[in-house]
Amino acid sequence: MVLFLQGSWLPLLIMPFFNQSIFHPAVFLLTGIPGFESYHAWLSIPFCCLYAIAISGNGMILFVILTESSLHEPMYYFLSMLSFTDLGLCLSTLVTMLRIFWFNAQEISFDACISQMFFIHGFTFMESSVLLVMAFDRFIAICNPLRYATILTNSRIIKVGFAIVIRGTTALVPLLLLLKRLSFCRSHVLHHSYCFHPDVMKLSCTDTKINSAFGLAIVISTAGIDSVLILLSYVLIIHSVLSIASPKERKKAFGTCVSHISAVAIFYIPMISLSLVHRFGKHAPPLVHTLIANVYLLIPPVMNPIIYSVKTKQIRKAVLKIFLSKLI
Repeated sequence: MVLFLQGSWLPLLIMPFFNQSIFHPAVFLLTGIPGFESYHAWLSIPFCCLYAIAISGNGMILFVILTESSLHEPMYYFLSMLSFTDLGLCLSTLVTMLRIFWFNAQEISFDACISQMFFIHGFTFMESSVLLVMAFDRFIAICNPLRYATILTNSRIIKVGFAIVIRGTTALVPLLLLLKRLSFCRSHVLHHSYCFHPDVMKLSCTDTKINSAFGLAIVISTAGIDSVLILLSYVLIIHSVLSIASPKERKKAFGTCVSHISAVAIFYIPMISLSLVHRFGKHAPPLVHTLIANVYLLIPPVMNPIIYSVKTKQIRKAVLKIFLSKLI
């Protein structure tokens, strides 16, 4: 009798794991541009141009800052970190997006999807942290210029860089592990040409309240806090600049912040828009989801090197110097 009971309990113990495993999808299906599938080959041309601009522009800024000794200053070190995160975001989506446009290869395995989410969200959180550090850099440069060199030393900048990487990656590990516990028995078609955490989570047929709450907590504790601190830093900067008597000096001080303000705007506006669409735009056309998602990942890496090359005289001079030396 005891043996019979023990044997009868064995399937009951195994079934939850068995059921969970069979509901894990072998693949997810990524989406290109809904309604324009027959034009994907042509649509790949502007996307390839955007990727080329982003990769070459950020690569050029990294190369210039590393090779030009005159740019070995805190402001440009932080700019190199921004270019690094932008490159990471581009490369995280490049393969899947071009596979869809060129070969109509929509399949991505569950593990590959998890890996892509790790890099996409990791670089996103890192970029948010870099923008915060750059705001602190402008705050020190304008409000406390005499202590700028003693506060932002090379050793502190290295520590800040490591802290940004650790902060951007450690929070993602439990979030993605929570995602792996979910079962997927509904449609496996995603709304984007890459794996995005809220998009994948919506396809689950199990309870996702813990995942949603934890994901929201991570966003608030990273990008949410960063945006508030960036706003606070600019309130203090404006207060300090307005106390300067000379209009010329005031204009010069504000001019040093234009590039960073532009970078903050083109990063946070698409991010907030995409979050709102996922939260409240359930009935929005699929094209809206796709366009906002592509803007969110492509526009900041494309625009940041252009903005800093145009607005920052030292970067512009260094880039021209390299081009002229190659021509000669």
